Amino acid sequence: MGIVHAEKLIYEYDKRDEEGNVIGTNRAIDGVDIDIPQGSFVAILGHNGSGKSTLAKHMNALLLPSGGTIWVDGKDTKDPAEIWNVRQAAGMVFQNPDNQIIGTVVEEDVGFGPENLGVPTDEIWKRVENSLRSVGMLEYRKDSPNKLSGGQKQRVAIAGVIAMEPKCIVLDEPTAMLDPNGRREVILAVEKLKAEKNVTVILITHYMEEVIDADQVFVMDDGHIVMHGTPREIFGRVDELKAYRMDVPQVTMLAEELRKRGLSLPRGILRREELVEALCRLR
Repeated sequence: MGIVHAEKLIYEYDKRDEEGNVIGTNRAIDGVDIDIPQGSFVAILGHNGSGKSTLAKHMNALLLPSGGTIWVDGKDTKDPAEIWNVRQAAGMVFQNPDNQIIGTVVEEDVGFGPENLGVPTDEIWKRVENSLRSVGMLEYRKDSPNKLSGGQKQRVAIAGVIAMEPKCIVLDEPTAMLDPNGRREVILAVEKLKAEKNVTVILITHYMEEVIDADQVFVMDDGHIVMHGTPREIFGRVDELKAYRMDVPQVTMLAEELRKRGLSLPRGILRREELVEALCRLR
């Protein structure tokens, strides 16, 4: 069993009319099976309303299943006695870093989580330094978060989660509000974190370029897992992705259009360098 493991996971919520009366239920997650190994980088994709963010919130017990089971670090999220253990094992980073940053100084904000966990003071400051260093923000430790860019704020939010030493970090569209430079900063910090600390990274996103280095990709539609494979396998199925209202990396799309025009190119090209190399081999 992986760090996150779900079997036949279901989540339903009430639909209400304008007066607040329940008029039915909506199934946001419908029979999802998923297994995520410790230390892996997993991306979950899907259009708006596909269920991907709802699934993410189950990984931190922010939502509890209506049916089926999800285990985090071997603990059933429905067990009230395990809820804090679940949340220590799986930290969450959301879209808007301003919703997670509460300190007036960067280092104080990063130390807030470990302090609430009862970590001794000397250990807190070690964690603050190490986590800020891991996301490239150590030089800003004395700064006010208000002076930081969006990408820098998001890296501070990630550092605050790292300082609590979770085994898994779930990032729910962490770059949705950032410009391209900010998105790049955050993804590089996440990739470095996985490589250096063996932390499991689960990335919920709709930016296709962010997932090309993932170990595996899940695609969701209407509450179901509809595709699963490596990035190359997933992005090699361009027409199927489009049917699920998904984009593909621009270079992948270009390669697919060239294929349709008769060039003998492999499916699932993910990087410009790959496309250039493949085109050169056609000479």
